[in-house]
Amino acid sequence: MLKWLILVHVLGAAVWVGGHLVLSIGLLPLALKRKDLTIIKNFEQHFERIGIPALLIQIVSGIWMALLYVPIQEWLSLATVHHRLLWIKLSLLLGTIGLAVHVRFFIFPRLTNERLSMLALHIILVTIVSVAFVVTGLSFRFNYF
Repeated sequence: MLKWLILVHVLGAAVWVGGHLVLSIGLLPLALKRKDLTIIKNFEQHFERIGIPALLIQIVSGIWMALLYVPIQEWLSLATVHHRLLWIKLSLLLGTIGLAVHVRFFIFPRLTNERLSMLALHIILVTIVSVAFVVTGLSFRFNYF
């Protein structure tokens, strides 16, 4: 069962992180160069249909795996590497949620081509957090930290 859970989690991560890397590296520079917000909006409109479900799959499968690796009564501990990695993952999740709330309520409502740099910073931050998720997840197995 754990192998399937990991597979589903990794596939969700591939979609979420891959989409943000495409956005950050492939489309964002073009949008900034042209000062064309529609490039980003078109991508977001299509990506949200698969990106948000992929993120939700990661959250559910991640919590499920966390319960397998670290019993819930030990989640407040920092006793082992797995405990610390769990806290890093939960912190990254809170960061992702915070960035989502920020963009939805503070950036998108006032977004214009002239204010594209505000969105660019947000996109870069989400991408960095997404890659940090991957590195932290791999650390459960390969001890990067």
